[in-house]
Amino acid sequence: MNKFFVILAHTYLNRLKSKAFIITTVITLLLIVGLANFQNIISTFSGEEEQVDTVAVIDETDSLFSRFQEQVKAQEDVMEVEEFDDSEEEAKKAVQEGEYKGLLTLTLNESDLPEGTYYSNQMSEMSISGKLQQGLQQLKVAVATENAGIEESTIQQIYSPVSFEKVSLAEDSKSFEELNETRGLVYIMLFLLYFGVLMYGNMIAMEVATEKSSRVMEILISSVSPVTQMFGKICGIALLGITQFSLILLVGYQSIKSNMESMSGGGFTSYFGFSNVEISTLIYAILFFLLGYLLYATLAAMLGSIVSRIEDAQQVITPMTLLIVAAFMLAMFGLNVPESTFVTVTSFIPFFTPMLMFLRVGMLEIPFWESSLGILLLIGTIILLAVIGARVYRGGVLLYGRSSSLKDLKKAMQLSKKE
Repeated sequence: MNKFFVILAHTYLNRLKSKAFIITTVITLLLIVGLANFQNIISTFSGEEEQVDTVAVIDETDSLFSRFQEQVKAQEDVMEVEEFDDSEEEAKKAVQEGEYKGLLTLTLNESDLPEGTYYSNQMSEMSISGKLQQGLQQLKVAVATENAGIEESTIQQIYSPVSFEKVSLAEDSKSFEELNETRGLVYIMLFLLYFGVLMYGNMIAMEVATEKSSRVMEILISSVSPVTQMFGKICGIALLGITQFSLILLVGYQSIKSNMESMSGGGFTSYFGFSNVEISTLIYAILFFLLGYLLYATLAAMLGSIVSRIEDAQQVITPMTLLIVAAFMLAMFGLNVPESTFVTVTSFIPFFTPMLMFLRVGMLEIPFWESSLGILLLIGTIILLAVIGARVYRGGVLLYGRSSSLKDLKKAMQLSKKE
């Protein structure tokens, strides 16, 4: 056990002190702080007063401008419309000189309904033209209802949202609010597992390939059992991941907490919608995250042991990367239809279980035996990979030369038998 902790500490400290890890962590933390304070940064650079975009309006009907101005103000946006009393050519010249953001002409069509033409220097300014179009559309509805003799209260009743309530007949079914809260946690869990496995799985494979390239592996493999060495590296990289994620979560929490006064909501958990998430769901999240990491980390260590050059590590773990991507895509699909047969069946496939079974546990009320079976299959697969991986690892670390094919797994196992 002492040798295990020596390998764990060596792997952890080596990676912790590396320039790549420090630079990546610092950049990530700065990005999080920047995103959390994005609004303050924008207001600092833009000054205390917000710039108001002014659009010139020529009302050829002499009756629409005041009502159109009310519709624009109702949008509560930093934009103003100003009636232009001179000719259209003068208004276009003012727009070209930068006095106005654009020019809108209001007219009536053959049905006595308002229509408009917008002129601007940049046709890519979709935001302003879109708001003007929305205001004109609302004005058109108001004018059309007046012409038809329909009261405004009747129109409001027609366009008001319909009352629609969802009620589940199953007693153990989750409510709509609970599903929304759990969906947020599932999203975070899926992304953490996806990026964590991709990043640290690749790191494990690179760690093994690096030691093989330095020819120190022969000494290590003769003094330490392959299982001890493999899981020492896996746990060392896992500890590194915990350190990095803890820093990210801590800085993110403090950054959001410091800006919470300007945000809606009374606290961190309520802001993200986690205030009513069940404890069992959080436990499942941690459990599936750890098991998912162990599954793919064991596979990464096994694959990394058959390459002797760092350049080949990425190529040999490509199948594992495709598995992770497939699991992630299935989970994204399953968020909309978690009860589908396809999601149910694939959630029992060990390489998909960490994401899909957690998705089902979080989004649905599934029988306890299903989640337990998924966990047992996952643990069984990890043990099986550990046994096979130990043999491949023992023989694979003695493979040198250009080894970048999965066919080298067979060679590695044959070498392990000769030991």
